Amino acid sequence: MEVTMHDRISSITIVGGGSAGWMAAATLATYLGRGASIRLVESEEIGIVGVGEASVPHIRAFNGQWLGIDETEFVRRTQATVKLGIEFKDWSRIGDSYIHGFGAIGRSLGPLPFHQFWLKRHLAGQAAPIGAYSPQTVMAPLGKFAPGDRNAPPGSPLADIAYAYHFDATLYARYLRELAEQRGVRRIEGKIVKVKQRAADGFVESVQLESGQVVDGELFIDCSGFRGLLIEETLKTGYADWSEYLPCDRALAVPSERLDRIPPCTRASARAAGWQWRIPLQHRTGNGYVYSSRHLSDDEAAATLLANLDGKALAEPRRLAFTTGMRKQSWNGNVVALGLAGGFLEPLESTSIYLAQSAITRLLTLFPRRDFNPQLIERYNRDTAFEYERIRDFLVLHYHATERDDTPFWNACRTMAIPDTLRETIDLFRADGRYFRNGEDFFALPNWVQVMLGQRIVPRAYHPLVDEMPEERLAEQVDGVRAMLAQAVATMPAHEEWLDRYWKAPAA
Repeated sequence: MEVTMHDRISSITIVGGGSAGWMAAATLATYLGRGASIRLVESEEIGIVGVGEASVPHIRAFNGQWLGIDETEFVRRTQATVKLGIEFKDWSRIGDSYIHGFGAIGRSLGPLPFHQFWLKRHLAGQAAPIGAYSPQTVMAPLGKFAPGDRNAPPGSPLADIAYAYHFDATLYARYLRELAEQRGVRRIEGKIVKVKQRAADGFVESVQLESGQVVDGELFIDCSGFRGLLIEETLKTGYADWSEYLPCDRALAVPSERLDRIPPCTRASARAAGWQWRIPLQHRTGNGYVYSSRHLSDDEAAATLLANLDGKALAEPRRLAFTTGMRKQSWNGNVVALGLAGGFLEPLESTSIYLAQSAITRLLTLFPRRDFNPQLIERYNRDTAFEYERIRDFLVLHYHATERDDTPFWNACRTMAIPDTLRETIDLFRADGRYFRNGEDFFALPNWVQVMLGQRIVPRAYHPLVDEMPEERLAEQVDGVRAMLAQAVATMPAHEEWLDRYWKAPAA
């Protein structure tokens, strides 16, 4: 059968703004702009949640390669700073601290990853903590930053430093809005009061605003936040609740004064019934407490949060209630849910922005024609569920792999049942340090290794092939990486110096 231009989707309506809505608008306009009318409906009366202001390195590719955004302009426009990873404090035991850094650990040799060689030395008491063998985890505690050395030899961990950003999510949405409108997206102001469905198949046909204006579309993108105006309230898609694995269901967020020394990492400090984040920006600091309402009242959470700020609070804490999980179908009929409308995984590993960007690129890859091929929809939903479930397992690891028994919350986390997929991952690693990536799992070997070791899951042994390497060469391999990194990082500029020299944002 011949496919014609008339089979193409020519009208796309995005419901809701914020980071997710404007990311979708800018991307769709970039790749479909000439062939489709793209409209975004949002109301100034409905605020942006903006919980997550930290990201993962994927944002650099999304901004630069997908949208053609200049890095310096993005950083300055969003008051951004560098993020090399996350510092976790008090998670396994009170007093513990480790950094989950981006990028590779050491240098792999043949079929074996570096951490296997490090393990043999570590179990013999001859190696430093694993953080001494990765550029990011050496740089972050020293407050250093440089984006990588293009003249470094091939395979050097200094050749390409993986990093992400801390940024103001509201400013990012504003910046993306400008970009999207320049590329042809039409913004429509108004609150939606009615959704009309087609009688034949239940597809969404149009939305009606308070003003009476009707906005139709062939494809609808639901970015209406937790409410899920189209995906849930209209289509009754259903929600997979993962509270049994991730017990936190509340968050309080509050900004505070900027830090004098801006660390190039997020900080996640375990508290009595959850954890507190600190995200340093150029103009202020973002803070929040993610907690379980079954173990802590809102007032107690607010008191704890405000008592543990590193500067003066600039507002009253804002409360957010959520249920961890995802829609049973992220794409239902002619509606695709993005951002909070599609699901919520707490910002422990800063995956919220990534999940929206990943969904947008997946949608473009599987972009339908007017017939909405059900195979495309099924594949989209299957891949989305896989991604959410694997990230869920990684987050559960942080809570479950603890020795803390000082509060009912941590006792419950330590003793709870966990997904079989996670149990297998932990058991394999605990035996002799092996980790096998599951398909296109977002978190790779270095991520799992750093967090498992940081949470005191220490393998009993190492891979048997390591014994084939002579002891002198093993020592040279492991110790050489540590010495090289220590020497290189010592010459790097301070993070604040880099920001002032290259990326200083205008006064807020």
